[in-house]
Amino acid sequence: MTDTLTSPGTTPEPDSSARAGRGVGASTPRPRRLGRTTLLFAGLTTALVVVSLAAAGSGQLAIPFDEVIGSFLHRIGLDIGTMPTHPRGDDTLWSVRFPRVAMAMVVGAALAVAGAVMQGVFGNPLAEPSVVGVSSGAAVAAAISIVFNLSFAGTWSIAVCAFLGGLITTLAVYALSRADGRTEVVTLVLTGIAVNAVAAAGLALLMFIGDTQAREQIVFWQLGSLNGSRWQYVAVVAPLAAVGCVAALACARSLDLLALGERQARHLGVDVERLRIFLIVVVALLTAAAVSFCGIVAFVGLVVPHLVRMITGPGHRVLLPASLLAGALVLVLADLGARTLVAYADLPLGMLTSLVGGPFFFWLLRRTRRSAGGWA
Repeated sequence: MTDTLTSPGTTPEPDSSARAGRGVGASTPRPRRLGRTTLLFAGLTTALVVVSLAAAGSGQLAIPFDEVIGSFLHRIGLDIGTMPTHPRGDDTLWSVRFPRVAMAMVVGAALAVAGAVMQGVFGNPLAEPSVVGVSSGAAVAAAISIVFNLSFAGTWSIAVCAFLGGLITTLAVYALSRADGRTEVVTLVLTGIAVNAVAAAGLALLMFIGDTQAREQIVFWQLGSLNGSRWQYVAVVAPLAAVGCVAALACARSLDLLALGERQARHLGVDVERLRIFLIVVVALLTAAAVSFCGIVAFVGLVVPHLVRMITGPGHRVLLPASLLAGALVLVLADLGARTLVAYADLPLGMLTSLVGGPFFFWLLRRTRRSAGGWA
């Protein structure tokens, strides 16, 4: 392109010829980036495994790290390592601790991937799953189940209502924001804000008409907790989260093209409207599955993708799987703090993530604004 734009009798700039000789855009930086990505995934995976095993051994009944590993190896058929010496140690690990750690991993991964997808769909670093009303819809539906004592699904009634409420609210937001066969991002965001406001009012009304026990249960559900996690709950949430994560990863290239702008993405063959519909449903599935059993956990879907993007860059083929691992790691650490920071108490998980995530995100905003010289 430089040669064709050069006037007759002039010579190309030295930088251009040198650049052509070196082959800019060739394979020079790729091995470095590939190695950095491999190192990132290896580090996140190792940290997740180590922290998960350490978290399983921590609590009122402390179990040494080597005994946790020994119990795990025995369960998968390897007769090596040291079994827990406490008479209830092995049962505590497999009936209480490991299900809770597994739920933390699944919920954290789902929320982080949902947040990364939302930021890609909206092209806005402040986007998170609650923008489309999924969290508020789940909260209202769960509160309805609590106040009116719905028991159509037994002990699963609250979780089923929360899941359906999140999905229905998201679809309602999308339907209300459509006009002339297409959906504008600004309209979708404003509709989500309006629906969130209505849901907040409905939640306040339900707390007003409910009795004291119902109010306490609603407040506790809103603050989020992994207390009471069981393998049967993990068996419900994990497949839904896996389907959502795989669907998001399958759209990684389309998200990269969407980042160029809607018009450019359409020229490159992306059906922007269909992609947006599909990904909003994916976000609703991930978030509704995550909050259905543990309540609302704030800031994971907002902060974790930002942290990962600072390391990996904006490419979604690396950003999404790295966010999955980082989200799982962050929530396992947060739940470990919720169980161990105060003796004989289980702090609300959403409260803890908000207390840590809020100031951290404020620092992140200030740092980004300084480095960018202002907001574009």
